[in-house]
Amino acid sequence: MSGGQTYGKELPDQVDRITNLSAAQLELLADVRDLHRERAALEREYAGKLQALARKAAEKKSKKDATVVVGSEPTKAWGEDVLQRSTLHNAYAQIISAMLESAQAHINLADSLTSQVVDVLKATERRHEEAKKKQEQHFTKLLSERDRAYSERQKYDDECNEVETYRVKQERSADDRHADRAAKQYEKQQADMLNRKNTYLIAIATANRMKAKFYNEDLPALEDQFQTLQAQLITRFISIMVQAQTLQKNHLEVLKSHVVATEGRLNTVDTPADQHLFIEHNIRAFMLPSDWAFEPCSTHYDTGEMSVESAPKTYLQNRLTKCRAKLSELRPVIDAKRRDVEQLAKHMNSNTASGKLAELEEVSDQYLEAQHQLTYYTNSECLLSAEVETIEAALSGDEGEQRPHAFKSSTFSIPTPCVYCKSSIWGLSKQGKTCKTCGISVHTKCELNVGKQSSRRGEMFPSCCVLTYTLAFQVPADCSGSRRVGTTSSKLSSGSPVSRSSSTISKAGSEAPSLDTPTPSSFAARASTIQENHLSARMLFSFSPTSPFELAVSEGSIVQILEEDDGSGWVKVSDGSGGKGLVPASYVEPLPSPDADIQPPSLISASRPQGSGQYVRGVYPYQAQGPDEISVPEGGVLELTGGAAGGMNYADGWWEGVDATGKKGIFPSNYVQLVE
Repeated sequence: MSGGQTYGKELPDQVDRITNLSAAQLELLADVRDLHRERAALEREYAGKLQALARKAAEKKSKKDATVVVGSEPTKAWGEDVLQRSTLHNAYAQIISAMLESAQAHINLADSLTSQVVDVLKATERRHEEAKKKQEQHFTKLLSERDRAYSERQKYDDECNEVETYRVKQERSADDRHADRAAKQYEKQQADMLNRKNTYLIAIATANRMKAKFYNEDLPALEDQFQTLQAQLITRFISIMVQAQTLQKNHLEVLKSHVVATEGRLNTVDTPADQHLFIEHNIRAFMLPSDWAFEPCSTHYDTGEMSVESAPKTYLQNRLTKCRAKLSELRPVIDAKRRDVEQLAKHMNSNTASGKLAELEEVSDQYLEAQHQLTYYTNSECLLSAEVETIEAALSGDEGEQRPHAFKSSTFSIPTPCVYCKSSIWGLSKQGKTCKTCGISVHTKCELNVGKQSSRRGEMFPSCCVLTYTLAFQVPADCSGSRRVGTTSSKLSSGSPVSRSSSTISKAGSEAPSLDTPTPSSFAARASTIQENHLSARMLFSFSPTSPFELAVSEGSIVQILEEDDGSGWVKVSDGSGGKGLVPASYVEPLPSPDADIQPPSLISASRPQGSGQYVRGVYPYQAQGPDEISVPEGGVLELTGGAAGGMNYADGWWEGVDATGKKGIFPSNYVQLVE
């Protein structure tokens, strides 16, 4: 609204009370509509009941006078003189007064009132009720946008607790043959914890930025939109009432004096003056909430400084590149949307000046929708800008090669090692990504950890090489642009499970790391499943798009997942009619793929004291690589051991069991499946 007092400027953070005012105004329209509808019926039954109806309306009006004029919870004392200052209150009182004096009516007047007043009021109520709901949904979404950024605290605490758990496990296995593995797990968990800490700090920075934008821009704009809608509602209401009085004036000359008085009162309704009266009685003290700050974990004390050690720095460099790319795509969209908002604002002002109410309503809907979309886009820009500034300040110019891999979501129908963390990528729950240029595969969660790789002496290895090394390492972030030797496709490389044993890095000509690949027959048996089959999912809720990149879906419909959630909270799906677009990840429930029933084994010896009674069946053949391991025959059955450190609790990616000969050992968990 241009000039004068506005809700956004004068009533900060009072959306609930402004919403209550809109609801009261809509109730007023409903009352007036009911009034005229019942009056049309009473007109046909003669004037005797018209007086009773007017008294009923007066009673209803007296109960809602205060709510319509000063709100449901005014902060300033009011009396009857305050109600008399409301032009809307006085206009409605005049309507009832004229009705009491109009005891005679004609059936044609009843017909005219029904078609030109009651129906139009009902349509107006419906439209403004929908507009009010959209504003409330917009407010709810703004709140979730503001608060969603500060959700990393618990994840950071969990990572810190995991560090403590692995430290204890490392100390417990200091003299054990698995000490090296425990040390690696502890070192990797420390890096994961630091990454989570950085994510937590970034979330704090973005949350503070979003909070400031929410209270300084989004919330005032939302309240001003409510004020605009209220003004339009009252204007439309007055227009209908004037039309109703005109009908009476033309139809019954005898009522002309009463109709003229009512019309005059309605024409004196001053919507800005009534809104200022509401503001005067609802002003409250308001202060911005304090900024969030870093809180150390109770089990791992740390400072609020960004970690720029080797592994976290790589994560930050990759994240910086990704944020900048998204910003470069987003800003032209924001500029175009801002021009649309400005153009619609000019169009709406032009229709307001010309008095074209029907066209004004249509343009107003488009204008509010464009404002909502612009707000969502600028929210994304605010988040990305805050991330970029925070990361740039932490890196102090050390931004790496800035040649990231071109990762694309892939489906892995057989176990595939992640070149960062060495654990397997397999199926929907562990969806990964493959570089379209060089073919390496990583977990989605490991994508931003892909960075420079170095040896013990700090030497830099060639880009896009995959090496099995005895220390924790990272994959180079500067993609070479060519696939590794021997890799024909990302789908083929995804079918090569990496052996647990590691080999030492040596100079040119030394033995290459050993990889256990599936046999040709096992690969051929799964050739049909390696094709890019999209997974099916069911929509838990209906979703209406708010941008051209999103897809409208209905609750219970079946969709195909084209791209998994990359951490943004959205997945790309296609519907049965060929439509494609983004939907919220929380709205999607993946459907399980049908598997053949597996019967429990009946010929397993029950005389082993270390057995737990739980069995697994080999999916792929695995040859033991050391004395502490056992081989897994394809289709063979193993019994898992029991205890807190046995069976599935042995280690990440490794289970402990007993084979058919009674030998106990460990084996990769991704080579077997549980026997139900």
